[in-house]
Amino acid sequence: MTSPLRIVVVGDELVAGAGDPKALGWVGRVVARSIAPVPPVVVTLAMPGETSTDLGTRWETEALPRFDPETDNRLVIGLGRADATARLSLARSRLNLANMLDGAAQRRIPAFVVGPPPGRPEENAKLAELSTALGDVADRRHVPYVDAFTPLVAHDQWLADMAAGDGVLPGQAGYGLIAWLVLHTGWHSWLGIPSDAD
Repeated sequence: MTSPLRIVVVGDELVAGAGDPKALGWVGRVVARSIAPVPPVVVTLAMPGETSTDLGTRWETEALPRFDPETDNRLVIGLGRADATARLSLARSRLNLANMLDGAAQRRIPAFVVGPPPGRPEENAKLAELSTALGDVADRRHVPYVDAFTPLVAHDQWLADMAAGDGVLPGQAGYGLIAWLVLHTGWHSWLGIPSDAD
């Protein structure tokens, strides 16, 4: 019998689904499509507006007590846009993610990374560089990385959803698009569960 899944998701307001009228965000939509023999326990630890430096400081203190030695523990890192708006260097962002992934690996906790989605037009050049850099860090460690930027930056539905809101947070359609990207970037195989029919 396989161990039940315990998934801890750390990140900013995007992992909490802020701005989604249905309050599901991408995490809720992904979990709803994750059919396991025993429903997974999913814990979301969100801190609005935090950079990867902030996240790197707190993830162990907050996430580790929520894991259980009797479960199949997994860590999902949802990286937001704050590194770009706070003007963190790419080197610092890379190091922050590398330290988190190395820390999880040392504890034998498989990790999965979701990169930042597009933001305001004036932020997108920096976000494109950031997403590429973070993806490289994950790839070097053989950790699944969801590029949420490239497929969405010119996506009509994403742009319409952002324009209909405050231009910062996606709504139902935007979170649905991020969820689709997660589900189609090795999510089910990473968890070792069957993929449902799409």
